[in-house]
Amino acid sequence: MISPKAFHSAFAAEGVDFLAGVPDSLLKDFCAYVDAVLPPESHVIAANEGTAVGLAAGHHLATGGLPMVYLQNSGLGNAVNPLLSLADPEVYAIPMIVLVGWRGAPGVKDEPQHLKQGRVTPAMLEAMEIPYKMLEGDPKAAAEAASWAAETARATSAPVVLLVHKGAFGKAEEKRPPRAMPERMLAREAAILLVTAALPAGATIVATTGMISRELYDSRVALGQDRSSDFLTVGSMGHASQIALGIARAKPDAKVVCLDGDGAALMHLGGMATVGTSEVGDLLHIVLNNGAHDSVGGQPTVAQQISLTAIATACGYDVVAGPLENEADIRAEVARLAQVPGRRFLEVRVRPGSRADLGRPKESPAENKAHFIARLRG
Repeated sequence: MISPKAFHSAFAAEGVDFLAGVPDSLLKDFCAYVDAVLPPESHVIAANEGTAVGLAAGHHLATGGLPMVYLQNSGLGNAVNPLLSLADPEVYAIPMIVLVGWRGAPGVKDEPQHLKQGRVTPAMLEAMEIPYKMLEGDPKAAAEAASWAAETARATSAPVVLLVHKGAFGKAEEKRPPRAMPERMLAREAAILLVTAALPAGATIVATTGMISRELYDSRVALGQDRSSDFLTVGSMGHASQIALGIARAKPDAKVVCLDGDGAALMHLGGMATVGTSEVGDLLHIVLNNGAHDSVGGQPTVAQQISLTAIATACGYDVVAGPLENEADIRAEVARLAQVPGRRFLEVRVRPGSRADLGRPKESPAENKAHFIARLRG
């Protein structure tokens, strides 16, 4: 396997002096290493992949340096516009290296939301006319790829891609120390149990991708509860609040709840403005904020360094509450907000991490959709 330290050193030797990106599970050890060793001026964990490309472009414009952007291939959609309309050689001709985790690669078992994306990723890059090489676990090939990527990006004044297979990276040689968390702070799964117990029977829940959907599903199974009112969003990170708003607007008498994550909320923060200014729909938007990208390695977000509640207030939500950490406060506030009309926002702060034995939904996305719409439209 490829050493994250050696891989980073190979790019540093090629003059790569700035990194920005969105963490990915296949790149998590590389991401963990650079997060631990690089100073703030040399590394940014971006809100989304497009902003990472923008950061890289700004760095190159200011310094002439060669930046690196890292992302999961599911995030290519967020990056296509700035890659083609900003960095492309037919526009501003900005060189950069784009390190892409290849989820859903053909022949590799993966979750359903990654299979189509994985299958079409090489074709997407070809259609974008971005040169790329694939990286597996060969350290020598990785060093050669670093040289190729740097030389090609500079020669063409354009982005190049390194497409990383699952299992290519070994363990990170250094990691940021875990954040100290108050013992009283709830685990996210415990908070989800509190929230669902306090909601009215039959409330419609849209859960964001990753651990939140998995924990909601597991809690329903453990308690023997009906799951037909839950839409478990897979993929499409950052869009759960808009799915929920679309339902709430179409079904103004329904009690709709979005269980969101802090990384997802930050990724498409403009969605909060759309919710807050909507004049239609009963929607309770709950952000479970653990300050981490939990589903892809636990790298930090900035969500606990800013005020999500102040943002929600500025976006026009009818009622804003939190941040809350206490069990009794969470239970009481969810019960209260469930009875208030309009668009409401609640921030709940929880510990990072999840159970090692956390399961995954047994039903396919199509089956989840069928059960959900049968109840919603019934």
